[in-house]
Amino acid sequence: MDRKDNQSPQGAFERRRYTNIVVQKARHPQLKEYIHDAVNGLLPFIQKGLVERVAVLFFDSESIPVERFIFKLTLNQSYGTKVDDADLEFALRSFLIKLSVSEPLTKVLPRDCRWEITAYFRSLPQASTSKDAELWIPTDTMQWQQPPLITPIKSMSSEPLGVQLYLEHPSLSEPKA
Repeated sequence: MDRKDNQSPQGAFERRRYTNIVVQKARHPQLKEYIHDAVNGLLPFIQKGLVERVAVLFFDSESIPVERFIFKLTLNQSYGTKVDDADLEFALRSFLIKLSVSEPLTKVLPRDCRWEITAYFRSLPQASTSKDAELWIPTDTMQWQQPPLITPIKSMSSEPLGVQLYLEHPSLSEPKA
């Protein structure tokens, strides 16, 4: 399921420090709002263990994916609210460091590309039980015909949260559009 599509002009992000790490922060108010709404819209579903993966997909002008950053999530439901914030922040910090140095693994994106945030649910949330479910729509994203080339970037496990980040590119044998 995904939120509305976005296009990001040059300079849409700026370098900032977060927990003493250089990260990219959206500059444009609508872009900040889109990212904030997507993340906060997913939070209740992640907390319930319904979200398996969150992806940031990049598309060419023909809406064919050229690159996907996949965040595979596991959440230990038995922890409830007993989370050590310092441990989780330390694990996320190392995760952000690895993410910031992963740029050489990425492809040069086409000038007219667009991107979207897509969530893959283990089971679909019921619109009747959550107003947040109404914000998400089934995706019509074109999929690759061949299994993708997968490049692992980082894994972390800091109970109750486990995250695997990997990058997907189309297989070399993927038919060209």
